[in-house]
Amino acid sequence: MRIIAELPHPDFKISILNMNNKFIVKMEQGSLEQSYKIPEMDLTDGVNSVFEVLDEDFLKTVAARFIEMRKDFKDAYFRYNY
Repeated sequence: MRIIAELPHPDFKISILNMNNKFIVKMEQGSLEQSYKIPEMDLTDGVNSVFEVLDEDFLKTVAARFIEMRKDFKDAYFRYNY
């Protein structure tokens, strides 16, 4: 697996990796991570197509999902400790 691109974003880190004929898009925020696998054959213009998939609407849902993930983990952690 190798990193082929990193995209700037104010709320989380975005890395695009390549492994086994797939692009892996990884978003990280603190201890949380989301990843999406896209077969190379599904894209017409290679990694440039990945950039097109990562549009503003998609990145907004990723940010909202991080908020949900953090809340879910926090709730589970407090159930564990009390």
